[in-house]
Amino acid sequence: MSQPQSRRAFAVDLATQVSGASLGWILANHSLAQESPPAFAGSPPVRIGVIGVGGRGTYLMQLLLQMGAEVPAVCDIKPDRLARATKLVATAREGRTPAGYGSDPYDYRRMLQRDDLEAVLVATPMQVHAEMSIDAMRAGKHVLSEVSAAITLDECWGLVHAAEETGKLYMLAENCCYWHPVMAILNMVGRGVFGELTFAECGYVHDCRVIAFEPDGSLTWRGELARDYRGNLYPTHSLGPVAQWLGINRGDRMVSLVAADTRHAAMKHFVNKRFPEGHLGRTHTFKTADSTTVLIRTAKGVLIDLRYDTKSARPHPSTVYYSLQGTTASYDSRINSIWIEGRSPRYQWEGFDKYASEFEDPLWTQHRAQAEKTGHAGGDFFVLYAFLEAVRSGGPSPIDAYDAAAWSAIMPLSEQSLNEGGKVVEIPDFTRGKWESRI
Repeated sequence: MSQPQSRRAFAVDLATQVSGASLGWILANHSLAQESPPAFAGSPPVRIGVIGVGGRGTYLMQLLLQMGAEVPAVCDIKPDRLARATKLVATAREGRTPAGYGSDPYDYRRMLQRDDLEAVLVATPMQVHAEMSIDAMRAGKHVLSEVSAAITLDECWGLVHAAEETGKLYMLAENCCYWHPVMAILNMVGRGVFGELTFAECGYVHDCRVIAFEPDGSLTWRGELARDYRGNLYPTHSLGPVAQWLGINRGDRMVSLVAADTRHAAMKHFVNKRFPEGHLGRTHTFKTADSTTVLIRTAKGVLIDLRYDTKSARPHPSTVYYSLQGTTASYDSRINSIWIEGRSPRYQWEGFDKYASEFEDPLWTQHRAQAEKTGHAGGDFFVLYAFLEAVRSGGPSPIDAYDAAAWSAIMPLSEQSLNEGGKVVEIPDFTRGKWESRI
């Protein structure tokens, strides 16, 4: 796979990632979340620099401030965003204006030399997540990175090596892993409700065509990904929870995959409707098909059916889905239902809500009020909470570099399989044999 064409994507707007909310909505509702007390009241504040303050980065920065973190520095190459972020921090911290960086796409490296930063949040477009995270760890900073972690195998290995060699904490900010039902299912698995696990199905099916284009018809970072790459380009929202249920890198690992994709139709239909003849928006070609399916085998013989589709027409609330099959239970998020041998009627699904409180994760029991005020069904709160807790306690990271590499590697490996006519491709063991004994 080739490297991205340019680094212009560094500052592309991420507002649409915040549960569909615009940055204007976020800023207008900022005071609502501030009503909650800081999650770490009375503890020394973690000092975090923020790289990338578009919609997504600004939102997470505000949550960090509300949770008691300090933000001594922010970075973005778009001056208006940088000015807005520094003003927000100064307002939240009684006039203590953070230092701003953004004179060029590599000015974040100058920020990383500061000795008053313990950690950084990387909230830039996906194409530069890995490079910035590696640079940050090698500069002595802990890292919380937005998803996906990397787009090439070399970048995946680079993250692993940087985390191992520096000893710095790396965490992938995969908010779907912290959804209430996802964590409850994880507890069910741990308590043996599902018996032996055999199959999982998951997918990211989110119509992103409108956010592939800037207003003038040029491409956003999402559009550039679809132009430059083929395969599953956004695997972690769907795969992350399933990987945790299956104990991937902690008792099992993904060993191989094979990919298949559909014809190209939906994006052409969208472009022809949106842009007139001769418009810039009609000049682009895209490698990514409408829908891609990847079948993954694990060392223990579990099969994962992973779908990616960001071009087919569908309502916005349809984004991710999960199902899990074991020898004694079956779960499907698409119908919010579960069946448990010995507890459910013999041939009848039951609503998952019946069991939600019994298997609720203690984090949700303790922090529900704060979490429900944040985006991604409360996942945004718990991602930041978990990262701050790991930094304060010295680790471990709940979603570490091994996990980030394994989940993100699906992107380049699915492309390889497609380009080789549907060939089965081996998935590297990023733990190098440690997966059998890790917990």
